[in-house]
Order: sequence, then structure tokens, then C-alpha cells
Amino acid sequence: MQDICVFSSSVPDHDWHHLFTEIAKSYQLEAFQVLSTGSNGRWAAEARGTLSSKDLAHLRAQYPMDVNCIVAEGRQKQLLIADMDSTIIRQESLDHLAYIAGKGDEIAAITAAAMAGDLDFEQALDKRLSMLAGESAQLLEQVIAETTITDGAAELVGTMRANGAKCYLVSGGFTFLTGPISKTLGFHGHFANKLLLDGDQLAGSVEKPILDRDAKLVRLNALTSEFGLTVDEAATIGDGANDLAMLKAAGLGVAFEGKALLREQINIQLNHTDLTGLLFLQGYHEESFTCHAI
Repeated sequence: MQDICVFSSSVPDHDWHHLFTEIAKSYQLEAFQVLSTGSNGRWAAEARGTLSSKDLAHLRAQYPMDVNCIVAEGRQKQLLIADMDSTIIRQESLDHLAYIAGKGDEIAAITAAAMAGDLDFEQALDKRLSMLAGESAQLLEQVIAETTITDGAAELVGTMRANGAKCYLVSGGFTFLTGPISKTLGFHGHFANKLLLDGDQLAGSVEKPILDRDAKLVRLNALTSEFGLTVDEAATIGDGANDLAMLKAAGLGVAFEGKALLREQINIQLNHTDLTGLLFLQGYHEESFTCHAI
């Protein structure tokens, strides 16, 4: 079965077109074609052939670019499931909330340990939320206003949706934020945890059962079943330990600026390209990118 090697980067100040061409020649890859010329700060190309694990590691270590080899057959997926925190948005939403409340450093340390897989996700979530009990619920609006959407997110969702894919935001974060983000970007729906309130204050807890790594995999299986798809027809993307199960299960599971645990276990990685890298992996040319009209 034929493989496709995809090269991409959003890092400026490199002659990426020349470099991609030279790499393809050096490794005897065929049918080289450009997917993006850098007009929007993204460079991408692909060629038929494969690279050994050693060659992949060498190229990834040598240049600030992403090199991935994927199976050519069925590469355009019909379902997208995306993590939110540090993937579709730049922030970790609970950490952001904690910093606004003046408790950022302590809570961020717990988040980092949980995302690295060093702490149980549910226990870490309960511990962090308990530290926010009594804070004003108005802080949630400030989090929404200050959240930064990751470059390429709008094009990723808009382009896959325009080509018939179903797109869902599935997060271990919270519905107060997944709702607005989902609406802005054009996701078909969103799933996340629900913060509990005590009047106009945070209760310091979340509605159970929580949405964790197992729930993300369950949601992947439920959505593929609902739409009559197989998991091979799904693309998933995320950055942390609670994304690992759904990334492993999907036909195209991508670690986006992944934590060490993901980089060790997920071979398809985007570390130097914005979220449009997931479109390049599926063979989309930049000329075909579109965004959802609100």
C-alpha cells in the first residue's frame, strides 16, 4: 500500500520549497507536489514513498519542520474530533481561570502533571476545582473574552466541514468555553465537563461523571457509529495524556505540540505547523481552504 510523505512548517525564514524539493530527491520520493507556497505563513509539500523511522527521526531533529508518512488510501477523513485546550485554543482553560483568580502557579503545576500522565485526570481536576470554590462566576466571561484561538483552527474545521466531514470539539475542559468556541469555528457540536455554580460563585466542583481520556474514546466510537463510519475514517487531534486513547484508535491520530508522553507513542506529529497541518496530511491544497461563515 502506497505511503505519502508530507512536509510542512509554519516557521519563517527558511527556503522551505527548496528544502522540501531536495529532501524528496535525496530520499528518492516520487510525484512531488507543493500544497502551500507560504503565502499565509505555511509551507507544505508531499511526495509518494516512505521514510524509515531512522530517517524520520533524523529529519525531525535537523529542521524545524514536520515530516509525517501516512497511508495514501482513505486519507481524507469524514469525522474530526479535536481537543480544545492547547489544541484548538492556545491556553489551558482551567489554568487561565486560575491565573485570573490569583491561584495560577499552584493549579498550573497540577495541570502539567495531569497532562503528562503523572496524575489521575479526575483526581487532578477535582483538586484544582476545589481551590477555586467561592470565586466569582463572572470570571468565566473574562476567560471567554481572553481566549486565543490557535492559528489554522478556523480553516481546519471549515475545510473539513465543506468537504462533508462531521466536526466535533471534545474536551476535558468546560462547556462554558467549548460552547462559544464551537459556535465561532463551526463545529457541529461539543462535549465537555460542566462546572457547577453556587449562586453567582464557583462551587469548586464539576458535574459527574467527568469527561476524561476514556470518555473521549467512547465519544469517538459513538460518533462513528452514529454516522455509519469506521474509526479509520476519523481524524483526532490533541496534545495531552487524556487524548492518547482517541489518538491511538483513530485512522489519523495527530499529536499537536504534544506532551512528551504523546510524542513517544503517537507517530503522526505536528510540532512546527499550525492546525492546517492536519489538512495537509489529508492532501488538501491551501487554495481549497475555507472558514465557516458565522
